[in-house]
Amino acid sequence: MSHYPITDWDDAYANASHIPNGMGFLDIWAQQGAQFREEMQSQNRAKLDISYGPLARNKFDLFTPKGESKGLVVFVHGGFWQMLDKSSWSHLAQGSLEAGYTVVMPSYTLCPQASIAQIIAEIGDATTLAAEQVSGEIRLTGHSAGGHLVTSMLCEESPLSPAIRQRIVKTVSISGVHDLRGLLNTQMNENLKLDAEQAAALSPVLKSPAHFAPLTCWVGSDERPEFLRLNKIQAQMWRSFEIKTDWVEEPNRHHFDVVDGLMDITHPLMQSLLA
Repeated sequence: MSHYPITDWDDAYANASHIPNGMGFLDIWAQQGAQFREEMQSQNRAKLDISYGPLARNKFDLFTPKGESKGLVVFVHGGFWQMLDKSSWSHLAQGSLEAGYTVVMPSYTLCPQASIAQIIAEIGDATTLAAEQVSGEIRLTGHSAGGHLVTSMLCEESPLSPAIRQRIVKTVSISGVHDLRGLLNTQMNENLKLDAEQAAALSPVLKSPAHFAPLTCWVGSDERPEFLRLNKIQAQMWRSFEIKTDWVEEPNRHHFDVVDGLMDITHPLMQSLLA
């Protein structure tokens, strides 16, 4: 494990190069997602590409449980706000569906076509429309950049209405990038186009929560040190507010397999989302 201070910020966020066959996970996810959608469509339990806004990527997929729905789970994908889409993650709905929840997975406009502030607004729009279509409680989860985006739904200046926020009963941020200031030192900021003021304003770790349902910050123990730090500080900083937070470092998991627990209703990650 490297130690702070960080001298190579690009390496600090470089997950694939530190995971054996890291880039191979992209193909695996695409195959798993496509197979899962095919199975769900064959059971008439999938509604794909529902528009929640006017732009090309303003679409979400909705998967329904076998019985009556207990509520809504929203999963937001990662990719540093500049790559991937909803189709690579469909299979992660499995655990929530087995638990009886309707699952929505949105895509969103990517940087540099959109700013991170616009992406936060888009996830707010997607969650709002999904909440209008699915009654009951709401649980939020997301991975990496998606962890940042679902945590942003709880912050002051959240794009969600107070009525929808009050339906949120749990949020799990998985490997969330909760402090954007370090990204100013990376090459990827050529696409993100953050400046110091924006990076601070869009960092949940520097904001106050506007909603106080519990937040769990979850990360793999084998992830990059910066992701371990980002996971812990979000939970620690919000402990000074009226919100119950905790952080978990799941043993023997890296940035790309840490989400797998969402497929298994008995897994501690899935149990945390359901708590």
